[in-house]
Amino acid sequence: MRIYYDIMRQLSYLTILAATILMTACGSVTVPDNYSKSDSLPKIYPDYINVTVPYNIAPLTFELDEEADNMIVRYSFGDQEILCEEKAQPTMDEWHQLTAKAKGKAIKVEVFEQKNDQWTLMKPFSINVSPDPIDPYISYRLISPSYVTYEELSINQRCLENYDESVIYSNMLCSTEKDGQCINCHNYQQYNPDRMLFHARQNLGGTVIAYDGEIQKIDMKNDSIISAGVYPTWHPTMKYIVFSTNKTGQSFHTRDLNKIEVFDAMSDLIAYDLENNTVTNIENRPDEFEVYPFWAPDGKTLYFCSAHFEYNDSIESKDADVIFHAKEVRYNIYKKSFDPKTKTFGERETVFVADTLGKSATLPRISPDGRYLMFTLGAYGCFHIWHHDADLYLMDLQTGDVRAMDEINSDDTESYHSWSSNGRWVIFSSRRDDGGYTRPFMAHIDKNGVGSKPFELPSADPDYHRLFMKSYNIPEFMKGPVKISPQTFASKLKKQGTPVTYVSTHR
Repeated sequence: MRIYYDIMRQLSYLTILAATILMTACGSVTVPDNYSKSDSLPKIYPDYINVTVPYNIAPLTFELDEEADNMIVRYSFGDQEILCEEKAQPTMDEWHQLTAKAKGKAIKVEVFEQKNDQWTLMKPFSINVSPDPIDPYISYRLISPSYVTYEELSINQRCLENYDESVIYSNMLCSTEKDGQCINCHNYQQYNPDRMLFHARQNLGGTVIAYDGEIQKIDMKNDSIISAGVYPTWHPTMKYIVFSTNKTGQSFHTRDLNKIEVFDAMSDLIAYDLENNTVTNIENRPDEFEVYPFWAPDGKTLYFCSAHFEYNDSIESKDADVIFHAKEVRYNIYKKSFDPKTKTFGERETVFVADTLGKSATLPRISPDGRYLMFTLGAYGCFHIWHHDADLYLMDLQTGDVRAMDEINSDDTESYHSWSSNGRWVIFSSRRDDGGYTRPFMAHIDKNGVGSKPFELPSADPDYHRLFMKSYNIPEFMKGPVKISPQTFASKLKKQGTPVTYVSTHR
């Protein structure tokens, strides 16, 4: 508990520090009278050169990524400008005034560098301001990039219109010196923060479901399913949630760029009926690993991934069998029709075959208009967040065309991703900064499915992510903040969960 409150004090300190920085960064600054001009773009961090951003995003702050004695930055559009010195840190008010004026056009950014008393104006660049708004909030898990440590794992939420961040839930609230807790994936019904869920494993584990102010702890363990719910997808309109249920393990490589392998030795799909508190298997083939379900926006189709795997009876441990063949396990994308009236599913249908290409496809996510399917593609396996070759791909569900999103991908990992509620933005986890930590990046997606250059989640201090030793996992857009306190969630988790009833078929 003491560690938890230490974290909260640190967050408060950072908030106060950020406010102080913003009040002092762009005071009485003037552009140099004498300077030379360069044909080279400035080297800045984060790289916001020629990105496209929503008009309601927080200020894009940056600093020089090379040695210099000083820097002056001018953001301008028309007759309005912002001047900053040392670090580019506009105040909230002046930034939003500028983006409102530049909506649908571009802000001009000029960087003046001082070296040895000589000022140089670097080649100007643009920040394009889209008239398409972005959802005001995101949430994500913050976790140390360690193979064994998760004591300080939390689900946090961040306002994209400013820098406000708060904890939705921290596993420190229910962890003890002897018994730890681990928070699993969070999910929302149609971006609604009042209808959300997350799963806690180990100490005081259970599935927490919040629905319009009512909070329940569900004990989903049952002899008829592999485990409690793991990766969730909430039906767009019904009190009905599909989960994968998994037996997950991890192994370590000694001679491979991907140092850790997270794998499923078993996995199925289950459906949970919130109104009736019942659970049933909907995909549980003995020679298939089904995982990562996701509803189409009309709620009539369920997409998921599945890998064919036949156990070797001569190997006693299923975990060992999968480890020995880890690089041969490849997932394809499938779908099943769903009848909302009868709550019944059709047979699986193939959407994208990756294994014949020597690839593995995971994390299918459908755009809100139902046209595009975005997924992660890697060489093998299902946990691509640890695979440096993983990239984002896009399928046009009208034409069946599939392409790599080269305009978004980097030379390192791209993995977890989600669409904004208007379908014009995506957010995804990437290791492009340093290869070790996942950071949230966002990109505009036009009506033809073409993405803009991604931009990193803005911070009050541009150096924040270089100093912050946590990874961001599973970024999700939200239409507002979760208002339930972490302590309220913890008090519910400390109570006995309601056991589910297993039914073998849908009624």
